[in-house]
Parts: sequence; structure tokens; C-alpha cells
Amino acid sequence: MDLVEQVYQLSKVFPAEERYGLISQMRRAAVSIPSNIAEGHGRKSTQAYINHLSIASGSLMELETQVLLARRLGYANTETCTSLMMLAEEVGKMLAGLKSSLNPQS
Repeated sequence: MDLVEQVYQLSKVFPAEERYGLISQMRRAAVSIPSNIAEGHGRKSTQAYINHLSIASGSLMELETQVLLARRLGYANTETCTSLMMLAEEVGKMLAGLKSSLNPQS
């Protein structure tokens, strides 16, 4: 949830012409991460939960790419992007740990 908040804060300052482009893509990817975790948990099936965690991981990778793109386009400074990428890395580790705990043979 902290990652989603930071993405919304970051994307507030993007140019208006990115409203339906990068802003929308970043926000959608960020919101998808906790949403898929919650949906998978709500399915009450370990395999469904693992599948949704994989989807959340994919959304995280999308978001990381979009943050790097925002930096390259000059929409965000290096310090802000570094902070966001560090938080994304932490979320990725938590997702991997949760997935491993649910699927011990992987």
C-alpha cells in the first residue's frame, strides 16, 4: 500500500499529456499489486493464491520499468526514483517469501 501511495504522489507532477499514458499505466500497475494479493487470499485456495502472487509480481516488474522510464523522460528525479525502486525491491522480496512459504517445493 505504501508503494501505491508513493506512485500516486510521484505521478501527480507528471505532465498533463501523460494523464492517459504513463500516469494511468503506473497507477494501474501499482494498484494491481495489493489487489491481486487480496484477491488471491480471498480465493481460499493455495494454488489460486500462488497464481495471484505471480500476477502481483508481474505488475511489480511493470511498475519498475515504468519508474525507470519516468526517470529517463525527466518526469522524476533520481532520488525519488531510487527510493521508489528500493521500496519495490522490498515488496518483491516479500512477495517471493510469501510465495515460497505457500509452495515449499519451489
